Amino acid sequence: MPIYQYRAKDREEGCEHCRNGFEVLQPIGSSPLSNCPVCGAQVEKIMSSFSMGFSESSLDSKAKEKGFHKLKKVDKGKYEKLY
Repeated sequence: MPIYQYRAKDREEGCEHCRNGFEVLQPIGSSPLSNCPVCGAQVEKIMSSFSMGFSESSLDSKAKEKGFHKLKKVDKGKYEKLY
């Protein structure tokens, strides 16, 4: 189940819980929350950041292992092979 983030629509209203934002574990098909579970103030779902679990350097090493090449543009129409 994904974790969704919510915060108070109006930061002046609501409790500390929803003004600062909170997370809820919800099934994908469920409807989004419209009110704070603590104080009942109106809330909105916010976009959250995510991580793919790997860095660019690990992607580079895996691509190199599989025989791919990485090019860097050095001039208009000219590229330099990095690996």
